[in-house]
Amino acid sequence: MRELNDRKGQELIDGVLEVVHRLRPLHLSIVGGDPLVRYRELQTMVPMLLQRGIHVQIVTSAFRPLPSEWSKLPHMNVVVSIDGLQPEHDERRKPATYERILKNIAGQKITIHSTITGPLMKRSGYLNEFIQFWSPRPEIHKIWFSLFTPQVGDELPEILTAAERKQVMEELLVLRKQFPKLDMPEGLIKQIASPPLSPKECVFALTTQTISADLKTKITPCQFGGNPDCQSCGCIASLGLAAVAGHRLGGVIPVGAIFKSSVKIGDMLAKRRGEVPPDVPAFKILP
Repeated sequence: MRELNDRKGQELIDGVLEVVHRLRPLHLSIVGGDPLVRYRELQTMVPMLLQRGIHVQIVTSAFRPLPSEWSKLPHMNVVVSIDGLQPEHDERRKPATYERILKNIAGQKITIHSTITGPLMKRSGYLNEFIQFWSPRPEIHKIWFSLFTPQVGDELPEILTAAERKQVMEELLVLRKQFPKLDMPEGLIKQIASPPLSPKECVFALTTQTISADLKTKITPCQFGGNPDCQSCGCIASLGLAAVAGHRLGGVIPVGAIFKSSVKIGDMLAKRRGEVPPDVPAFKILP
């Protein structure tokens, strides 16, 4: 993606507004790099998006102070990415160190998100220690975890073994009862045991569209791009929507069955009208 050119200034604002006008998302996540590189544009853009009834989420490393008004905006979520406890995080994320993050999020309403990797799970009690650090802080509203998702064929130390995935699930099921800010319902956590077999089986991949910084290039089949190893997936968004799909209406009909039937009907009608290419889902929400 190095050859892509991102936008800035009014061109960026107009471009994002054009995309949301065309796709009409219910939820828009702005991720990076780091969106705060364009903080001036965000300060103008975010209120305009919220006025259109769109839930806005900004994912950042918090390398710079967040606009004070963001803490008061409804239907907005600021997610700060943390790569483990301070020694591991600071080594990986400089200059967005723990010290700088704590200073820059003061007075805000923040969701902490951390990706669990193999090395972290080789240290006993790591997740508990991480939550104990962040949970008492008044700025922290929620804590989320994802599991590292590799590409097919990767052989990386970050990849969790089957035993480590099971351990993560068991620990989170206990920790969620001890720490209310760990915003991961039981049904979501249990989806770790049954990741999708492919993007075609992933509700998240089917209901989202990821667009690169040039606001034109689509990233497929999901936000990870390339050829993600879905059977090793642990993305919290995928886990959450899978949990919703697994819910049974009236204890009988799974929501996922209704969803898949709806997508098929929508795709069929859209193709007849020539509104979307055959390989593009008709129901689009920017992640």
